[in-house]
Amino acid sequence: MNYTKNGIIVEPLKVFRINGEYILGIYKGGLSEFDLLIKYRQKNSNTSSGWSRIRTPKLIHWAVDILLKMNQEPKRTKEFLNSLLNYWDKEVTIISSAIERNELLTESFINEVTEEAEKYKELANNGEYSVKFLILIAKLLMFQEKTNRNDAYMFRTLLVALENGEDIFKIVSVATHR
Repeated sequence: MNYTKNGIIVEPLKVFRINGEYILGIYKGGLSEFDLLIKYRQKNSNTSSGWSRIRTPKLIHWAVDILLKMNQEPKRTKEFLNSLLNYWDKEVTIISSAIERNELLTESFINEVTEEAEKYKELANNGEYSVKFLILIAKLLMFQEKTNRNDAYMFRTLLVALENGEDIFKIVSVATHR
């Protein structure tokens, strides 16, 4: 999952393989000292490598997938969103050292995500992304946002808008805000 930026090869801090369908790389970002930069590749049989190009996940893609899941499994999707909101409120803190960052990027973290994904496995039949991938992306984005700005709230606002069933314009506005 190396990539090149300005002619320099960038290596990940950690790589997670998810369900044989995704490869997630976590890199040192540039917005703050302990910023996390998240990139992924998705299995793609139409390419010579069998994988998509390296991509950066966007909130709008995450939100659209949740909307697809919400359409088919509204109750379970709301429960899923509520669990993420609880995680945001009770577990997410600022990463303030390399040790804290490295503790986050461990196999125990991925095991925790795997266990949580099992609780919502019925959502996997709807949308593009696996529940495990969505949880992992969500949790990493939460830590990224909090670490870069302690008063950040955009991802939480998106979770609340989705959980409350806000109209599509509100959700898209929150998910694409810069």
